[in-house]
Formats: sequence, C-alpha cells, structure tokens
Amino acid sequence: MDITNNSPDCIGEPCYVAGNFNNWAADGILAGVIPSVGERIQIELTDIEEGDLELKLTRGDWATLQSDPHGRLMAPYTFDVTEDMQMYITIDAWRDKFSRSTASPQVHVLDERFYFPRLDVHRPVWIYLPADYEVSEKHYPVIYMHDGQHLFDEATSVGRAGPVEWMVDETIDESPNNAIVVGIAHAPTYREREAEYKVGLSEERTDYRGDLYLADIVYTLKPYIDRHFRTCAAFRSTAMVGSSLGGLLTLYAGVQYSSVFGTLGVFSPSLWIGHSLYEKLQDDATREVLSLSPQYYYFYIGDKEERSDKSRRPGEMADDMKAFVDFFRDNSSATVCLDIDPQGKHGALYWQKAFARFFAWWCKQDIY
Repeated sequence: MDITNNSPDCIGEPCYVAGNFNNWAADGILAGVIPSVGERIQIELTDIEEGDLELKLTRGDWATLQSDPHGRLMAPYTFDVTEDMQMYITIDAWRDKFSRSTASPQVHVLDERFYFPRLDVHRPVWIYLPADYEVSEKHYPVIYMHDGQHLFDEATSVGRAGPVEWMVDETIDESPNNAIVVGIAHAPTYREREAEYKVGLSEERTDYRGDLYLADIVYTLKPYIDRHFRTCAAFRSTAMVGSSLGGLLTLYAGVQYSSVFGTLGVFSPSLWIGHSLYEKLQDDATREVLSLSPQYYYFYIGDKEERSDKSRRPGEMADDMKAFVDFFRDNSSATVCLDIDPQGKHGALYWQKAFARFFAWWCKQDIY
C-alpha cells in the first residue's frame, strides 16, 4: 500500500492503519512516519482474507483520523480483495486540525439532564430548530430520535471505527423542507442502553425498560416540546426514527402508540429478537387499533448487514427485513416504503445516508 502525503501538518508523526482486518484498532499497525509533502510511505498488509477490506488512517487514536481537505471525516477506504493487489491512498488533512464540533447553529442542548420520570433517570436531550424558527411564526413537524449523541455532532459521536454522525442537521439545513428534531441521549453503557431499548422479559434479562422509556417520550417529553416550541403536534406531523435496537424500539413505538406517531423510520432493526411483534400484529385488537391510524413506515436495511447473534451471515438481516415487511403489509393498513442498500453495512455511515432519503420521502407525505 502506497500512502502519499499532501498535507503540511503532522510531518514526522507516526501514521497507523486501522481496519476490519485488525478489529479497528486505532493504533493497530504502524505504517511509518508521515513524510514531507509530495513524498510517500509504503507498507505491506499480510494475512488479509478475501472479501471486503475496509481501512482508515490515524495518528494513533480516533481523534486524529485522516479527513478530507475541509476537515470532514471520510468513509473507510474499501477494497474488494480477491488476490494480491496494490492500494493507493493520499493524505489531504487530519481531522484534529479543524474544529472539534460539527453541529450547525440550529442545534441546541435542550437540557443536559432532562428527567424521565418512569425510568427515573436524567438524560441529555438536544433539539434542532429550523433556520427560520426565530424569524417566523410557523409551526413545524417533529421527529423524535434515539441515540442523540450520534445525530448532530462528531464531538459527541462514538463509533467502533471512529466518530461518525448522522448529519441530521446538515440534511435538513440543505433541504427545502423544515422540521424540528429532538435527539435523546442513550444510556452511558451498552447494557443500560440495551435495557432501555428493549421491551418485555426474557429468561436472561428481567430489567428491560423500553416500555417505560417510550411512555416517558409520549407522556413527558412530547408534551414538554409541544408546550415550549411551535410544533405541529398532530399525529400526522410526528415521527420517530431509530437504528439497530433503536430501530426495533421505534417499530414497537409505532404499534404501541399508533395514534401518536404518524411516521416511523425503522433503520436496521434487530428483528431476530423482536418475535413478539408477529404475535402482537396478529392480534385482532391491535389490528383494529392500527386500522384507525393511517401510519407511514420507512424500513431501511443494508444488504451486507449481519446479525449480532451466533449466525452472523451477511444478508441475513436483509432477509429478516424482507420477510417482516411482507408480513407487516399483510397485517396492517400502513403505507410502507422499503429501502435496501446493496452495499449497506450496520453502522452510522449508512444510517446517515438513509436518513437523508427518509427525510426527503417523509416530506412528500401529508405532514404539514
């Protein structure tokens, strides 16, 4: 692999290669020291398996990732490895030489410690207000989103392969349509997040609290937002979006609170752990309630996503999604859009792109 340096910054500092071949260790493989502008370093990667190879360059941690010339983080370099090959990479800039925050001026901290009474916890909540909010008297549709740390700002985002935000604010900034977005921070540990994003009980876990979390959104957070901001509070103007476990929880929210959320953006849901949804949707009472609320559902999945259970077969999550969408169409009166990315994997980089498509689609519905 040839790495050519075009940046005047950080010359003489170590340069590392991180990728899916070394479990994304930020300081995994030392490529060498960053050379002078126009010069290059070379490294041979050995024992690379055939298939998709993804990699990024760092200077030892995720705060020092390579960036584009404008300071934006880039998608991983991706190569289809079938035989020995030569790879070429050019360093244009480093992320830490630019402002740490990427949030637009429309993003505000609503409350660092918003109280969710049923959960009995305090969580940070962010709110995105349209650029014309302060100079207009308009009322706006609202999207409620989980995993708020990852929606607006690289400075608060955390990812297995470095910080990647959804660019929700940039997407709406650049759109001819407007909306308010409320981002709710997830719990500080994976186990707590799992408990708050799952509903029901299991033999292994009896602390699932997703039903309490959703009730707090519906009966505490949403009324607060509607009181303090100019929202279109009606069912048809209220959406929820989430990914992975948050996608599964969003799907539950749509079924449980079908008169509250008119549109649900269900991204990469962990459907293999949501089998009770099938039973619930086949219940006559549930079907009757859903028939009274003409909802919209946007399902997104990547064709290369793998379950996190023991099977781990590429494409299995897409198969789960296709089967569920067919079932859902047969057992609900909702309008359904299925978005499948042939190259999509499980991660924020793909949800970022899916959100842009979702938002454009949502704005074409009857939400204003």
